[in-house]
Amino acid sequence: MRTGKRSRDWWRTAKPSNLERGKNQLAKLGWMRIERALACLFILGFTGFLQGKDLTMELNEYWARVSQAVKTGDLEAYRATCHSDGVLVSGKGAKSELLSQALVRWGKEFADTKAGKMKAQVEFRFSERIKGKDTAHETGIFLYSSKRKGEEWKRDYVHFEALLVKKNGKWKILMEFQKSSASEAEWSALAPG
Repeated sequence: MRTGKRSRDWWRTAKPSNLERGKNQLAKLGWMRIERALACLFILGFTGFLQGKDLTMELNEYWARVSQAVKTGDLEAYRATCHSDGVLVSGKGAKSELLSQALVRWGKEFADTKAGKMKAQVEFRFSERIKGKDTAHETGIFLYSSKRKGEEWKRDYVHFEALLVKKNGKWKILMEFQKSSASEAEWSALAPG
């Protein structure tokens, strides 16, 4: 039964005023802005993730070129992976030298590999990979294997660090630090590639 007075719950059945409709529209706009901001953050984060994947792929391709140069005995291809001012640091030998000087020393093994007098290969596994858009610091172990005709394979596991720079779209090693010998167990503990 209705009386002329408003019931206590009049506000539950009342139609929204223009003011309330405006508040609802502002609320919808606020949520749209939040959704857009979240979408942008997701896209930017995903782009960063993809960029990190791209850099990892680029660096994996770099190490594959190094491996291929060693396997084929292509000294010039190997030289092309090195920065002109690159440095080799030997923890075992407690010395450092320009990579260009080390390449002169390694030249005979490259030539013998190319001539088929020996086989050589190098593989890399990483424990840490720190990347920037045009710099990278890689830490891990490399396995250098070599075999002269009539001999057994010799395997050297070496803890190493490498500092790389990207110049004119190409990665170059600026510093290779061959820290110390590693074991086969340490090598096996690292994931391939």
